[in-house]
Amino acid sequence: MTRYAVDLLLDEAAAARAGRAVAAPLTVRLAPGDALTLRGPNGSGKSSLLRAIAGVGGFSEGRAAIGGEADARGRARLTHYIGHRPGARGSLTARETLAFHRAVLGGEASIAAALERVGIAAEGDRPAGALSAGQLRRLALARLLVADRPVWLLDEPTAALDAAGAALVARMVAEHRADGGIAVVATHDAFEPEAAATATLLAA
Repeated sequence: MTRYAVDLLLDEAAAARAGRAVAAPLTVRLAPGDALTLRGPNGSGKSSLLRAIAGVGGFSEGRAAIGGEADARGRARLTHYIGHRPGARGSLTARETLAFHRAVLGGEASIAAALERVGIAAEGDRPAGALSAGQLRRLALARLLVADRPVWLLDEPTAALDAAGAALVARMVAEHRADGGIAVVATHDAFEPEAAATATLLAA
């Protein structure tokens, strides 16, 4: 039995930047276990669309709904948004960073297990500001594990990672989907979830 059972709907949805549509509207419905890859050049609105779905950005037209929740706050409670920036305060340790995100998101999962899973258990007590770019990306991935959310919104998730790190992302996404989770991935590189639908964003 799968853990999650919500769908994701984008209905003529166009993300907004400075009040204007960034890209042409997109319509897609993702069922539990599905994945969507967003492709397009810089400035095409991939990041803006992820943020809008997550409820931290807006739509110029159309709407998004997750499990029937169309309200931004309702969607936010069902999503993990991992941006292309680290999202970690340099003065906090890796362990403290995950503790903060777990408290905000309401999770109960083990921080030690999350650090172990992403391969930075030995860095748990180091300040985030002392971590390498690849370690910061792994720390961001660990945030997916400390709170339980059915929809993952991942912006360039393999940036700064080596081949082993990219393989880790692929495994994590595959396992999340096997649990009925949904993944929406914005990417420039060769990474793409297996059997994912693909949407190429075009300027509005």
